[in-house]
Amino acid sequence: MKALVYDGMETLAYRDMPTPVAGMGEYLIRIEAVGICGSDMHAYLGHDARRPAPLILGHEAAGVIVSGGMNGRRVTINPLVTCGVCLACTTGRENLCPERQIISMQPRQGAFAQYISMPFTNLVTVPDDVSLAHAALAEPLAVSWHAVRLALEALHHGSERRALVIGGGAIGLAAALALRAMGVSDVTITEPNDVRRDFLKGLGENAVAQTEGQYPVVIDAVGYAATRASASALAASGGVIAHVGLGEDAGGLDVRRMTLQEITFIGTYTYTDQDFRDTAAAIFDGRLGALDWCQYRPLAEGADAFAALRAGTVAEPKIVLDPWK
Repeated sequence: MKALVYDGMETLAYRDMPTPVAGMGEYLIRIEAVGICGSDMHAYLGHDARRPAPLILGHEAAGVIVSGGMNGRRVTINPLVTCGVCLACTTGRENLCPERQIISMQPRQGAFAQYISMPFTNLVTVPDDVSLAHAALAEPLAVSWHAVRLALEALHHGSERRALVIGGGAIGLAAALALRAMGVSDVTITEPNDVRRDFLKGLGENAVAQTEGQYPVVIDAVGYAATRASASALAASGGVIAHVGLGEDAGGLDVRRMTLQEITFIGTYTYTDQDFRDTAAAIFDGRLGALDWCQYRPLAEGADAFAALRAGTVAEPKIVLDPWK
């Protein structure tokens, strides 16, 4: 099969790789659409020790089962593989499983490829009237769905339902969509990149370069020291910060203000199985909108797509690759 392989810092090669063989309880899936994630970019830049070269990246995928008794079934893929028996797994917090693995991270190859093998429990059937390119967005949308759900569950009863999202990439935009799907209509996105901010405005988002004031809910979809500093300054007294970005490890939080103003800080990682399925259902029934904010390219041009993202010239929050073009 053809695959886009990470060979080292800022080096990707489109070449032949062995087609995976479906193991016990797994199905071989022909990948039809796969998105580029910020974590893929971190690996591409050499910033992720969990993704050493050579490795097939990519974990935001959808396709068609081509093995076993379910040939032809259209599915979106939950890339988080867990043990299913630990306390986290049996209490609905699979994302905290100590044995968790995610495709595109050793030891599992990713989905920037024509085929991948996955356990059946990680597959969600996609209705015939939903495009697989949209279904592939279930993974990044689920990350934000999970963060927003946790933030709203932690918000004090009676608090104003108004939110700030820091960062207008795919996770930030997805957070805005999830907030509205969960009943928060007043959402502001801060995005410093002029090209991306203008694109968000074209989608009807309230996107600004910077903001002032106080927000009961703040979603940090970037995760740098500077954005954490903004989050802790802009969160209202008694408010909630949900931190989902993984830009850099340390710095930024004003712990004194957060303590004195009883601001709740929640670290959020991926999603539970239920979050993933709820997100997929929201895609299928249209609650997350038209999903018309992606750029599409062939997988064979994946290296150019990464270079464009690196240069900051891509307006769209998400690039989706097609392994068969």
